[in-house]
Amino acid sequence: MENWDEVRTAFQVARLGTVSGAAEQLGVHHATVIRHIDALEGRLGIKLFQRHARGYTPTEAGRDLLRVAQATDDQFSQLLSRIKGQGSGVSGDLVITSLVSLGPQLAPLMVDFQSQYPDLVVRYLTGDRLFRLEYGEAHVAIRAGAAPEQPDNVVQHLIEAPMALFAAQSYVDAHGMPADAADLVNHRFVASDDASSRAPFEKWLAGAIPRANVVFRSNDSHVLEDAVRAGAGLGFLPENRGRTTPGLIEVVPSRPEWTTPLWLVTHVDLHRTTKVQALVKFLKTHVVAGTF
Repeated sequence: MENWDEVRTAFQVARLGTVSGAAEQLGVHHATVIRHIDALEGRLGIKLFQRHARGYTPTEAGRDLLRVAQATDDQFSQLLSRIKGQGSGVSGDLVITSLVSLGPQLAPLMVDFQSQYPDLVVRYLTGDRLFRLEYGEAHVAIRAGAAPEQPDNVVQHLIEAPMALFAAQSYVDAHGMPADAADLVNHRFVASDDASSRAPFEKWLAGAIPRANVVFRSNDSHVLEDAVRAGAGLGFLPENRGRTTPGLIEVVPSRPEWTTPLWLVTHVDLHRTTKVQALVKFLKTHVVAGTF
């Protein structure tokens, strides 16, 4: 393509749906966006967008361009991430990703790590989706459950995270403590809204407790923990956090079938870079010391 700027502009318009959104994303005037789109359509001899009051909708040709431009943009992001990661010092951006529930453990550790390397900018991104290491979306991922199998990733076992069943004192006062394991089916539960969750403790819950007993559900681990503390029902929490949270009672200690393995994942192209290796060593040291 003779002018990549025009393609990049069309990509942002297709992605965001408006000229103003693309202009803000690209840091240009909206007139520049319109000029690029008109020039590109003129050069190709085909309409890439349908204009309407709400914005721009890609035509079939526009959708084809979006797919190709997305792949190209991803490759550029991957290249930039690799270049940035090739420095000999521990500086610049370091992107770590994990589940939201690991935040209370990881955030203090990352602050400690950053204090050792003041030129480092830590970007700690959380969420359920898998950040694509092969496209440079993160340098290091900490993932839970079955061992990740994505190609070109270096996967190392980090630690086993024991989960136990807790309840608030207010719940126990209202409903009593389960007499034994068999009595759990007579109690109310707090759990994920995703009945097909792959977390070991959620799998156990799905097989052992009627779904109707799960009376408070959410896709946010923070909300679930808040609900347990508020007395909505019995709920799974990391063993250490539950035991140190005021007002919570350990109803059933951790079991092997509830334990969640955590994995340290890096991409093969960035695994040996100085800052990634520094973080990997740091986390493993805290695991050995029992402070993770």
